Amino acid sequence: MASNRLVCRECHRVNDPDNETCDACNSSSLTEDWAGYVVIAHPEESQIATEMQVTEPGAYALKVR
Repeated sequence: MASNRLVCRECHRVNDPDNETCDACNSSSLTEDWAGYVVIAHPEESQIATEMQVTEPGAYALKVR
């Protein structure tokens, strides 16, 4: 389940709960306080990816606190 995962405050990438740094940007600013979940497979073709400024495929949180 995604609710126990950590999200990067910098890039909004969803990470495994045992990570100490973000898999995508290596930031150590991870949080459990997030909402919404989107999986982006083809960021170059996605309007959502454009709005979120996402350039890499993966799972992202919509709102990070």
